[in-house]
Amino acid sequence: MGNIVAIVGRPNVGKSTLFNRLIEKREAIVDPTAGTTRDRHYGKAEWTGTVFSVIDTGGYVSGSDDVFEDRIREQVRLAIDEADTILFLVDVHGGVTVLDEAIAEMLRRVEKPVHLVANKVDTGDRQFDAAEFYTLGLGEVHCISAQSGAGTGDLLDVVVAGFTKPTEEDEPDLPRIAIVGKPNVGKSSLLNALLGREQQIVTPIAGTTRDPVNTRYNAFGFDMLLLDTAGIRRKSRVEEDIEFYSVMRSIRAIEDSDVCILMIDAQDGVQHQDLQIFSIIERNGKGVVVLVNKWDLMEKDTHTAKAYEEDVKQRLAPFTDVPVIFTSVTDRKRIHKAMEMALQVFQDRSRRVPTHKLNEVMLPEIERHQPPMYKGKTVRIKYV
Repeated sequence: MGNIVAIVGRPNVGKSTLFNRLIEKREAIVDPTAGTTRDRHYGKAEWTGTVFSVIDTGGYVSGSDDVFEDRIREQVRLAIDEADTILFLVDVHGGVTVLDEAIAEMLRRVEKPVHLVANKVDTGDRQFDAAEFYTLGLGEVHCISAQSGAGTGDLLDVVVAGFTKPTEEDEPDLPRIAIVGKPNVGKSSLLNALLGREQQIVTPIAGTTRDPVNTRYNAFGFDMLLLDTAGIRRKSRVEEDIEFYSVMRSIRAIEDSDVCILMIDAQDGVQHQDLQIFSIIERNGKGVVVLVNKWDLMEKDTHTAKAYEEDVKQRLAPFTDVPVIFTSVTDRKRIHKAMEMALQVFQDRSRRVPTHKLNEVMLPEIERHQPPMYKGKTVRIKYV
């Protein structure tokens, strides 16, 4: 299981800048306007050979100060629930604020690593100013400049040293199939239908299931483990927080899987959150099968499925070879076809192609499409 690092803090302290610094890409929009980060950002980072996931929780400003504070509190709660390590970012220029104190109060109760990070420490004088943050009661203050990168190496040394080391798990070495998707798309219903029992509580309320479940399953003569991300927790808060929690849960299962079954709602089509989860699957290099659920509720003719499949693949481009299966989980239609395809994808990913086979296919193509010349000379590729 991979480690998840969440960056939390009030708006405009540099969370997105630090996120971009850690993943070594500019993916999160950085703007001095508080609340610029509205979509949740996920990336992969690597330090001294250790790969881990980074979540930029962002900040959100809407309405009154009370609404603003409530939203930040909710973001921190979600990160606390799902991350393995918390980076609590504060701004040395602004000093300790009331909102910093409120976040620190929650983090002091957390039984997982919390690192207090003072950002925008660009001079020696600012390091003295950072001492004020010791009053938050979270131990060592790590001084960095996310903009220039100063201090981030020392911070990462500490973060990586605290990661849980991989151990031999009790679970057997079987193909691991993750069932992922947005809330209330039918993930737990699929698991129940496959197992023939009510393994998960199923209701129309998004987020009924709380904990991810790994279940041993046999189909077509193969044993495998089914990883159900279980949607999310029930939240009285707005849909944006639900989406954030759901994506964090998906990350856990995706990183621990070999193949993902990405469930989408036939009536909704491929939406933003579906694409976000697909992006996480792609970044982790996992196999994927798209399962279109609730197909029985669609008005259709003989051409509907083909047109729908083409639309799905267009939305997922350039990954147009992804298998698409149509199902009605409640009627148990084609659910075993989805598992058969997931196993096929697993076997395809595990197959090693001999060098001579690659040469037979690739060398004629290279001859037809010559690579560019190097230092005025033709590049000759002898084998692939």
